[in-house]
Amino acid sequence: MKLYYSSTSPYVRKCLVAAHELGLADRIELAPVVTLPTAHNPELMRDNPLCKLPTLITDDGRALYDSRVVCEYLNDLGGGGLIPAGEAKWAALVDQALADGILDAALLMRYEAVLRPAERQWPAWRETQEEKARGALARFEQAVGGWPVGRLDIGVIALASALGYLDLRFPDLDWRGACPGLSAWFAGFDQRPSMRATVLKA
Repeated sequence: MKLYYSSTSPYVRKCLVAAHELGLADRIELAPVVTLPTAHNPELMRDNPLCKLPTLITDDGRALYDSRVVCEYLNDLGGGGLIPAGEAKWAALVDQALADGILDAALLMRYEAVLRPAERQWPAWRETQEEKARGALARFEQAVGGWPVGRLDIGVIALASALGYLDLRFPDLDWRGACPGLSAWFAGFDQRPSMRATVLKA
């Protein structure tokens, strides 16, 4: 398999953490690409007209995207386990959606600050996105104390990927100060081999 890849993409990291946890990482070739909202990558666009990461090319040549689809495919290929059955499934998928929402807001903040000319930046835009991210973090902070020890599913993988991205791009948010329970959980989860093998690098 081939995975279009960026070392700073938290969505790619989510897929790679899942692949490591499922024992599939050695079956995936990483294909580094550079893509921006203002500049398309021709190679990636041939396989994904949305020109977004991650995009996975399966062994039979099928292109899969976005990260949720890729992770579900890897979960099936690896024999399951990251998307539980029954009521736990919906909890894991909602947590994945909430964590991905943190990333959506963070990336919009990042693009506003880095790509948009200073004279055209809109402070209210960042404030609104930051409020979304902080609200989602507060929801996780409320929930983390009730999680089973050693919880491992697509929800917490997505969350860990989001927290790692905040550490990389938004240290000024000080999410740990606002979420001590979540910080303690992440300190443990971040030591998993799958996380150590996929650290985001600017």
